[in-house]
Amino acid sequence: MARTPRLTPPPWLTAGLKPQAAPVPWAAVGRASIALSAPLAVGMAVDRPVYGALVSMGALSGVIGDTADAYRMRILNIAVPQLFGALGVTLGSLVFGHGWVAVAVLTLVALVSGMISSIGAVASASALVLLLDTVVGAGLPMPDPWWTAPLLLTLGGVLVLALTLLGWPLRGKVPERAAVAGTYRAVADVLEAAGSDAYEARRQAVTTSLNQAYDLVLARRARHHGRTPALVRLLAQLNVVIPLVEAAPAAHQAARRFHRPLPDEIPAAVRALADAVEGDRTRTAVPHLPEPARPSEKAVDRALRHAASVVHEADPAHLDAADRLGRPAALGVRVRRTTRAVLFSEASWRYGLRLALCIGLAQALVSLVAVPRSYWIALTVTFVMKPDFGSVFSRAVLRAVGTVLGLAVAALVLAEVPRGWWDVPVMMVLAALIPAFSAKGYAFQTAAITPVILLLSDLLNRQGFDLVLPRLYDSLIGCAIALVAGYLLWPESWHARIGDRLAEAVADTATYVACAFGPAGPPAPTGQPGPTGASGEGPREEPGEGQSRGPREEPATGPREEPGEGPGERPGEGPGDAPGTEERAAARLRARRALYRDLSAVRSEFQRALTEPPPAGALASAWWPLVVAVERIVDATTAARVRVDHGAPAPDPDEVADVERELRELADNLRHSAVLVEVRARLNGDEDGVLAPLRQEVRAARAIASPRTGPGGDPPAAPGASGTP
Repeated sequence: MARTPRLTPPPWLTAGLKPQAAPVPWAAVGRASIALSAPLAVGMAVDRPVYGALVSMGALSGVIGDTADAYRMRILNIAVPQLFGALGVTLGSLVFGHGWVAVAVLTLVALVSGMISSIGAVASASALVLLLDTVVGAGLPMPDPWWTAPLLLTLGGVLVLALTLLGWPLRGKVPERAAVAGTYRAVADVLEAAGSDAYEARRQAVTTSLNQAYDLVLARRARHHGRTPALVRLLAQLNVVIPLVEAAPAAHQAARRFHRPLPDEIPAAVRALADAVEGDRTRTAVPHLPEPARPSEKAVDRALRHAASVVHEADPAHLDAADRLGRPAALGVRVRRTTRAVLFSEASWRYGLRLALCIGLAQALVSLVAVPRSYWIALTVTFVMKPDFGSVFSRAVLRAVGTVLGLAVAALVLAEVPRGWWDVPVMMVLAALIPAFSAKGYAFQTAAITPVILLLSDLLNRQGFDLVLPRLYDSLIGCAIALVAGYLLWPESWHARIGDRLAEAVADTATYVACAFGPAGPPAPTGQPGPTGASGEGPREEPGEGQSRGPREEPATGPREEPGEGPGERPGEGPGDAPGTEERAAARLRARRALYRDLSAVRSEFQRALTEPPPAGALASAWWPLVVAVERIVDATTAARVRVDHGAPAPDPDEVADVERELRELADNLRHSAVLVEVRARLNGDEDGVLAPLRQEVRAARAIASPRTGPGGDPPAAPGASGTP
């Protein structure tokens, strides 16, 4: 007798409800607890509980925005949004109770908020706080005179900033050094796993660590138009890890082929370098390494010795040549570029219009229907529809679930805890849960923030327990508005663009293959910086409300700086090489780093799409094996280039052209087809040659068949740990 299958929700619906494995940020927990409860205590002591509640609201914005690691970025992430919040609450309080005037003002503010969200993390957080505080100011009565509320909200942000900066004198450069050291340790792990099944997981960890380290270092660098010795040294130490990253795929291939992993001394030496970087130590000792035999071992050996010489160099003047990025553009130049990009970007206008439509509908509903102080509807729409935070659909579902959980806690507090001084210890506990739960996922963050906002709102309007059910209805209405007006009415929201993104990545991979083995390197892939990489708007910054997902559809506006290499940083190339060799190596490096970062963004886009309902989620699940295949093609290309640099015969130009042709055909097919169609690659060549592993990976990519992986069939395995360093 056949068993009746159990009715279980689909994975795309429940993916966000699984708590993420993340450590509890105890320092952030302590800051949140103090920053939100201390103002309430002071307000109670001076018989101004409303003032205390407004300071705590400002502190709440600072706690949510404090997501960066480096102190300089944390100052911007907390301070700049507070200025926008002060402007927002001023605008909102001016239109409080003015009906359709409030609708028009909030709609305009939502348009501006959506448009500037695509600039970067600081702009995204500022846009969020601007819209949130405008909604709060338009929905809750604020004390007179008009400047009281913005002043008190800003004071709350200043309190969080002051608590955050207490450790700066002792840990000023620690986050950047720790990130660079973490990259060295990730590289040590991937070298240790060469030839084993654990390699795929560890190379993805290298991707994440390398991107984060460059983002932190370049974010700091973008704010120094000149050069500082400490910054030059840190950037040089990060740049010289690149040859080790490049050598890892070749070492993995060789270990698989000869069943001989790298000696233990190699990852141990890399970890010793990580300790030296983190401790900011210099010494002259050269690591004791075994004699290399194979080309891949020679690549690792030479890269490791050069990295050791740079890490242990005490004089920054000797490292200045390793900074090939040039100076960053002046602040005024970057502002002008960013302004042009926002004003003339189709994506920023589309985001702004979607958000403005939803906020306008929410505020118009409040004006038409007699619902007392239903600012919560627009508040919900703001959190769900923030366009650069991820899938609108999944956020709406998670917001509804998190709100129900949060309201259950709030109902218990409002029903059982007397108002007054008891609010202070309750706020200490509830505030501490915000950073702790934010690391677990969006639904958990919502569940933690909801009772805090409700308790602070009650101090302003004194509705007590009667506030709970109306807020539940308002939240559900806000989620419904976001789903209909911000999701279903915009086809690009649910017809995923992942096929176009993947096609672009495949085309850039073809360019990288030609660049790796051609006589001269072509420009970096479309949208990436030019040869100096210094044009920039700075590193990629992941915006977020707490621990949020990556950008919804487009990356942050503006070019991004990518690392260069100093002389001799590539193994096999030095002062004695042919003229132009160093320039070609630098061009290959820029193309490879731009491609690896782009593939990381494609992977994030696919993982986001997996949380969408069909057809977007099914399409992402069907095409996922091809994402992994493209990553392996890039790895194989890098490994082949390393082997050539260390003595292997260069491939025939016709073989390179054949591989490039197959990849460009695959990219064209992806652009013009909604399903994957099996194609057998027409690749011939020496099976013992340097391109043999690359041709094998290209054949595998082209042989992914529609019947097995198409949207109508059984989905393949969920995203695993494979990735690209």
